[in-house]
Amino acid sequence: MSGGTGPRAGAGAGAGPLAGVRVLEAGHILAGPYATMLLADLGAEVTKIEPPGGDLSRQVGDSYFASVNRGKRSVRVDLSAEAGQAELGALAADAHALLVNMKPSAIRRFGLTYDALRRWNERIVCVALTGYGLDAGDDPAFDYVIQAATGVAALTGDPAGPPTLPGYSSADNSAGMAAALGLLAQIVSGRGGQVEVSLRDVMLSQLNYRAAAYLNDGTEPRRLPNGAHSYYVPAQLFPTAGGTLALFVTHDGFWKSFAGEAGVAGFPTMAERAARREEVLAAVTAALARDTALGWEARLRPLGVPAAAVRTLPEALAAAPDVLVDAGGYRLVGSPIRVAGYEPAYGPPPRLGEHGDLVARAAGGRGGSPAGGERS
Repeated sequence: MSGGTGPRAGAGAGAGPLAGVRVLEAGHILAGPYATMLLADLGAEVTKIEPPGGDLSRQVGDSYFASVNRGKRSVRVDLSAEAGQAELGALAADAHALLVNMKPSAIRRFGLTYDALRRWNERIVCVALTGYGLDAGDDPAFDYVIQAATGVAALTGDPAGPPTLPGYSSADNSAGMAAALGLLAQIVSGRGGQVEVSLRDVMLSQLNYRAAAYLNDGTEPRRLPNGAHSYYVPAQLFPTAGGTLALFVTHDGFWKSFAGEAGVAGFPTMAERAARREEVLAAVTAALARDTALGWEARLRPLGVPAAAVRTLPEALAAAPDVLVDAGGYRLVGSPIRVAGYEPAYGPPPRLGEHGDLVARAAGGRGGSPAGGERS
């Protein structure tokens, strides 16, 4: 492929920062589709390569599918057939990147690696999002399994109870963000190549200071009551006269402001609060019992003290109407990335195979190369 000015060439005023970037996705369920949806929200042209029966998440429900597939295109390609492989090659020839989340054997069997696709496009970036790594085998690696395998579940919950899991797919979503970052980093390098992101590695990376404390200081990780932080005191959930309050005091300035408002004396330094954890927690719990969680939130926020009443998801959405968007009739949470001067279009999720003409156009020669960056 020829050299050029890069994928953003020709982008108009107000276009997304990824305008002109063409991404193929051979993904299913959550991690891969979430990664490419973030890219689509930023203006990339994302085409889902779906098997004849479609992405499995279509079977979960329309709202589920819409939540991670808005603004994309959909083509049906049978990658197990010779004709499907030819269609894949034609699509890859005009793409900047391919992101796939399947088990490693399927990624290789369907020709979804850089080694398989470089004959069509030397500059394509191929991202393999797997459970344990492209060379690690096909052991099942779903979100909850990864949380259990990496120590996340063991660190979650009350110490008197069993390990537990958060109420959302933290491993899939986190891995999706990492995969999107890896994809963009390799595109920026100007070189094609293989990028790998595994759910296991992402979750171990997110245990950063916990892992460092164990590896360097021999500190065994442990669960503390009410989700208490291992370093900061008080930093946890507290009962109040009505509802539960999250209080996160990370330095002495926050403590001084909080203690003055709550009428708590003593414990002026972080070191003393850590050393006298149980005394501090008892004093704070007694003070917080004199008002509701919402009351404390209203009192502490103007002082700059990090505190929030625990809300349900419906309550949180009602309190943040600015994050809600319409995507082809679906009400969804919009992109978490805000770019000055750009507002995502938030198109609808695609119908299965809706853009099948793209395959025919690619096979017939679409014109313009990703290296040159002209968006057709």
